[in-house]
Amino acid sequence: MRSSKFLKAEQASLYWDPIGLMAGVDEAGRGPLAGPVVAAAVILDDTKRIRGLADSKVLSALQRAKLYDQIRERALCCSVAQASVEEIDELNILHATMLAMKRAVEGLRLKPAKVLVDGNRIPTLDVLAEAVIGGDAKIRAISAASILAKVHRDRLCETLHEEFPHYGFAAHKGYGTPEHLAALKLHGACRHHRRFFSPVAAALVTHGGTSITVTVG
Repeated sequence: MRSSKFLKAEQASLYWDPIGLMAGVDEAGRGPLAGPVVAAAVILDDTKRIRGLADSKVLSALQRAKLYDQIRERALCCSVAQASVEEIDELNILHATMLAMKRAVEGLRLKPAKVLVDGNRIPTLDVLAEAVIGGDAKIRAISAASILAKVHRDRLCETLHEEFPHYGFAAHKGYGTPEHLAALKLHGACRHHRRFFSPVAAALVTHGGTSITVTVG
């Protein structure tokens, strides 16, 4: 029996024809002080059910990893894209997020007739689109997109940790935890930090405006 917590596309207060392929879109990494912002777009295959889809934030890392593999295997098509730290610094985080979402939708193998985006803003697309507040907990395709984006970004942060282990990226994924803030004060920022986020900007001032380019031994 299908869970009632997910809204069908035609139940999501949409004002356009729901016929055709529908893609769900979500992002991961708007709030961190470091690393790219990642977005995913997913078109689910109604004939291949994926059990356990939910907002990525309420799932454990193990649950997300298992669902990530299932989504990649069973979705009709999916796409993951990102906007770099440099683009975040140049555009600001909101516009960089919209750019990552646009890239994710454009990367789909199949073109959707409509796109449902988690949140209250939508990127500029050449297809019909609608913002759905809380969509990652209501619409299965958006839940799937949230999982792909989260897992992909977490894995990116683990590779950043290998390059700069003293910041602890593998643990906090770039968020401004006390440990991360302490590392910023001690070491300054590295090239993966978002220069215009307040704690990073403060660290750059303290350390003479320069970024670490190599690992600290």
